[in-house]
Amino acid sequence: MKQQIIVSGIGGQGVLFVTRVIAQVGVNSGIPVLTSETHGMAQRGGTVLSCVKVGNFASPLIRTGQADLGLILWDANLEVHQNLLRPAGALVINSQHEGDGIRLDATTMARELGNAVLTNLVLLGAAVRHQAIFCAQKQCEEAIRQLAPAPFVEQNIAALHLGLNA
Repeated sequence: MKQQIIVSGIGGQGVLFVTRVIAQVGVNSGIPVLTSETHGMAQRGGTVLSCVKVGNFASPLIRTGQADLGLILWDANLEVHQNLLRPAGALVINSQHEGDGIRLDATTMARELGNAVLTNLVLLGAAVRHQAIFCAQKQCEEAIRQLAPAPFVEQNIAALHLGLNA
């Protein structure tokens, strides 16, 4: 099992949390995992890119044209980070516009649950549904239960389910 995943968004969207969930699924499955993060402006609203490598890799960084999956939480970042995706790579994009990849208005869906930051888990659910990521639903739910603060676990799982059913 080897997969290279980029998660692109802006500060405050939960890029780092969904990265931790994906990594935790790998750890729970006994698969080696490497992660790295690049933060733009050190404030809410700055660009954030994280890389997750699942399997036997020597470096956590993903080179141009190597990512198997891109989770794009802020569709304006697609133009900036799409070059990291390999030609046959999958894209799951938070977008209201038509275009390449799997697109859904994850922010509106997350707001229906009462918290726009849940966009990240809606997109993860969509990636699981379309088998674009190595994770399965139950594995993601277990990782969320391990990582999310107790008062928010059920809301986080509900967001995952929205993406699974989108």
